[in-house]
Amino acid sequence: MKFKFDANQDFQLQAVNAITDIFEGQPRRQSVVVNVPTLHVSGRLPLQDTFGIYPNELTLSDEEVIANVHKVQERNKIKNGGTVDDFDSSIETETGTGKTYVYLRTVFELNKKYGWKKFIILVPSVAIREGVVKTLQITKDHFSELYDNVPYRFYEYQSKNISQVKRFADSNNLEIMVMTVGAFNKDA
Repeated sequence: MKFKFDANQDFQLQAVNAITDIFEGQPRRQSVVVNVPTLHVSGRLPLQDTFGIYPNELTLSDEEVIANVHKVQERNKIKNGGTVDDFDSSIETETGTGKTYVYLRTVFELNKKYGWKKFIILVPSVAIREGVVKTLQITKDHFSELYDNVPYRFYEYQSKNISQVKRFADSNNLEIMVMTVGAFNKDA
């Protein structure tokens, strides 16, 4: 059995646009590699592996982002949206509306519009992490069709697999790392 996803749910598209429009005016970036110099550790030989990192880059000023947030709030008739001085925002929807689908689709839209390729999905529990990974598996064909087969990779973060983190940083493809808050706090 294969799930069929409807890419035209208006309320979901509105939520995706609410996020992508926050960055309106951001130019689409082609892959820009940042070379990390050889590291010298006190009392040891230098680390010889210089590798390139492909970061997401935001060139909009804080004021431009805040102005865009206000436009999104006005468009959606949000009167008590609070301040956006700390860039901490949320999209809130009812249970069963497809939040996981919306934020995954938002990843693909941010990649398409702005060229961003690095995304970490931070979830509160292992059960939710497993659900997100499962959703990524079952939507693979759907997102490939919607986004012209853009190459992407997704996986669960594992602290013991440092090569996975290196690949996340130096890959020039869309990368989606799913991790729990506990794993994030543990490895801090």
